[in-house]
Amino acid sequence: MLLITPQHKIFLGVERIDFRKGLEGMAAICRQHWNLNPLEGHFFVFCNRRGNALRVLAHDAQGYWLAHKRLSQGTFRHWPKCKEAVLKLTHTQLHALLYNGNPAEVHTAPPWYPPP
Repeated sequence: MLLITPQHKIFLGVERIDFRKGLEGMAAICRQHWNLNPLEGHFFVFCNRRGNALRVLAHDAQGYWLAHKRLSQGTFRHWPKCKEAVLKLTHTQLHALLYNGNPAEVHTAPPWYPPP
């Protein structure tokens, strides 16, 4: 089971990809196209070309994790459309996206830090 906390960095690839790519193909996208290291424990979110499935790639100290979600009906309606190749999400935005919600409309309180 993957635990997604506020301390995790979550990156969403805006361009849809061919899911015939395996773990190494998705890790290569992170390294070559986004200039991010998939071995640092971040979460990387991908959508398939049809828009009805998501994959979340992560790496822990022992190897890669790959979570896959395919909708029974329809597509992910709120997949971002922008000119940037990768977007940074919060953990609450990722949860909204996984339940086919709109991550852009998720509003939470800012993170609290103890006073100096």
